[in-house]
Amino acid sequence: METEKQERKQYDKEFKINAVKRSMEAGCSTASVARELGIEPNTLYNWKREYRNEAEAAFPGKGNLKPEDEELRALKKRNAELEEEVAILKKAMGYFSAIKK
Repeated sequence: METEKQERKQYDKEFKINAVKRSMEAGCSTASVARELGIEPNTLYNWKREYRNEAEAAFPGKGNLKPEDEELRALKKRNAELEEEVAILKKAMGYFSAIKK
């Protein structure tokens, strides 16, 4: 028996923000907006929660990070580079101190 895998639909940031703003308008229920757009109501509820928490930084897109996550990644990379430099300097210091003796 073959099972078909449904492809997961992907929506761009603009679509998500427009859907969230539409569902926040007076007189519009989230479920009715979701039906109109052909998406699950739970999906729209999740988008609304993310938008409320992150505002314009919500929905960064595939492969993109939120600004604070990008900054954290850059700091971790820089920290690793500095730790490597310190290790190299310690080895060099040990090597040169052994030569003096």
